Amino acid sequence: MLHNFKGVFAALTTPFIGDEISLEKFRENIQKYNSFDLEGYVILGSTGESVYLSDEESEKLVQTAKETASQGKKIIAGTARESTKATLEFTNRIAEIGIDAALIRTPSYFKSLMGEEALKKHYLTLAEQSKIPVIIYNIPRNTGISVESNLLFALSEHVNIAGIKDSSGNLSLLEEVIPHIPPHFNFLLGAGSLLLPGLLLGAHGGILALASVVPGECVKLYNLFFEKKLDEAHKLQLELTPLNKAIIQTFGIPGLKYTLDRIGYYGGTPRLPLLPLDEEGKREMDAILDKIGLLTD
Repeated sequence: MLHNFKGVFAALTTPFIGDEISLEKFRENIQKYNSFDLEGYVILGSTGESVYLSDEESEKLVQTAKETASQGKKIIAGTARESTKATLEFTNRIAEIGIDAALIRTPSYFKSLMGEEALKKHYLTLAEQSKIPVIIYNIPRNTGISVESNLLFALSEHVNIAGIKDSSGNLSLLEEVIPHIPPHFNFLLGAGSLLLPGLLLGAHGGILALASVVPGECVKLYNLFFEKKLDEAHKLQLELTPLNKAIIQTFGIPGLKYTLDRIGYYGGTPRLPLLPLDEEGKREMDAILDKIGLLTD
């Protein structure tokens, strides 16, 4: 079975008003994103503050995304829980809404015990019993666990494991595995600053927070690569990298949400214990946005 998850996916934020999710603002943001040639949307990921959401809130967000996304846009939802059982139950519950795949990060609470065999058993059990394709989520910065090449080779053979989102920021895993993975397996980058370098090494696309800020530019970069306009692609990548660094490394979710507010989307505040961007951070973020011509006022 071939799984086509090639292209650029926008990793979406979760809008809050006060401490409650706002489905109205979520819907409005998606309606704006629908005008871009994105492959689809990823919700309930790190960008969406998924670890701070209840199952009920998560289900409402998935349902809203499914109802609002334009025809042809794929929907991927983060469904990871710490146990295999809870992950499987939530994945299949969300699958009933009709989404395209589940993005499942590595369990990490007992990280010292999450060796290769434990992770292999976890993902293969999910793949066997999930009603939708599984995409592995490798984000060692947050979990403290790295998916290594030997494990990825083994998991990629399962027909219901459709790929990996690699947010390690290290292209060595991509270099090592891309010549050997089967045709159904998609290698998706999780770092907007590495989109062009990753494509040059054989990646199939990206799941990017950057694409929730500048969706058109991310899609343009992807297309320039396949049009073999590498000089233009390289120039655009260099222009986007400082913005990506600001919203991912320097300021994180608070900076990303502030940025969305400044450029015509709804960002709002993150959910506690994350704090809103402070005044100094806002000034720094404004300077970056002004330099690349994104400010709306």
